[in-house]
Amino acid sequence: MQLKTFFTIGLPMIFVAGQAIALTDAEIDASFNPYQAGPTTSLGITPGMKIDKSNAQKFRDIIDPATYALIEQGKLEFPVEETHSIALHPNYIAATKKHSSQVKLGSATGTIEGYVAGRPFPGKPDKSDPRAGEKLAFNYKYAQIVGDSGRIYPFIWQYKDARSGKVERQLEFDFNFLSFKHRTTQLPTADIEPNPSKFYRGIYLKVLSPQDLKNTQLLIQRFDDDTKLDDSYLYLGFQRRVRRLATGQTTDSFLGSDLMIEDFEGYNGRVLDMDWKYVETKVMLLPVYRHSEWKKTEPRDPMGYGQVQFDGQAQCFQNIPWSLRVVHVIEGVPVESRNPIGKRILYMDAQTSIFPIINMYDRKGALWKRWAIGFSDSAYHAPANQAAGIAIYTSASMLDVQAQHCTTLQLRMISDPALSPPSIFSVQNLRGGD
Repeated sequence: MQLKTFFTIGLPMIFVAGQAIALTDAEIDASFNPYQAGPTTSLGITPGMKIDKSNAQKFRDIIDPATYALIEQGKLEFPVEETHSIALHPNYIAATKKHSSQVKLGSATGTIEGYVAGRPFPGKPDKSDPRAGEKLAFNYKYAQIVGDSGRIYPFIWQYKDARSGKVERQLEFDFNFLSFKHRTTQLPTADIEPNPSKFYRGIYLKVLSPQDLKNTQLLIQRFDDDTKLDDSYLYLGFQRRVRRLATGQTTDSFLGSDLMIEDFEGYNGRVLDMDWKYVETKVMLLPVYRHSEWKKTEPRDPMGYGQVQFDGQAQCFQNIPWSLRVVHVIEGVPVESRNPIGKRILYMDAQTSIFPIINMYDRKGALWKRWAIGFSDSAYHAPANQAAGIAIYTSASMLDVQAQHCTTLQLRMISDPALSPPSIFSVQNLRGGD
């Protein structure tokens, strides 16, 4: 099927390798809203229609390969909703306008110079630029996925047999995130001090159940300098001791799930841990929708937020709408040969710099895993997030295609600095976590 461009993508090609060139405010505004000109053709997609085995062939060019295979096999179907622009926080956009003209990549891979806040590289990626993929990876690193801080609670993971649907195990977590530097959306907007190690970001999680894993805790301290390895620590409740994680452990199965620590939030590694290649920009279907307008969620908590449900083969897939989005397709190949993944194909939502879909391939080039994360405009999420100005995740599904096993994630994320105080992102907090 010959597909025409669905949206007017009028973003300028303004970055060349290693050099920063200023954009006008209008050009930056266009990068944050590629839908401002509206749809130009329909591609045959209409809001309310269902994508399933009967019609998937017509839309093969706008669906990622792993998802398409599942639809073709009759294991997955989903409805389509209207494409909506997601208004990111005005402070984040203002910081991009103020600082992006001074940002450039360093001479070494994985290094960046002149970055202060906002999106470091807001221009349209250029295929003639050999480091275009790396720039997009930095856009992801500094994206506003949870705002400057956020908490996921409740957070329920279920391990399932992808053939029978049998739930083998359920874990409940409390997750916290905090940006120590480059803050724009929450007070304080200045860097959080003291921060002698110059951490950029902290991730802290605690297992609430089952009993045999209760009080297991993970702390990840990511440096602002991407050339430094993360400081990562694991507290095992049954052993009552903290141990530092070796680098290779971030690519092991996390607590028996289908996820690795490196998979958190889409991709949870350093920019320089991967060789990045920008492939193309195109219109595709992604699991991006307005959560508060989707009625098939339950149960609803006192603030009216309902959890995403799962259906399809073995209930491994989110029951949520998808929508047409402008997408940057990126290939990431791990630098370390010991990484079990041969390559990732990452589908980046151009407006928000998030990764709703990632296809992972093994070292032999065969499809291994499909990582799908449902995202909503925060203005259409829990009431507490209405002014957050972010694309916020609502659910996730990791399918191991080869092992026929899946891990599904239900969650409620609140972007609120009071819920993630800096004190919990410390080794001392791990020791006192019981």
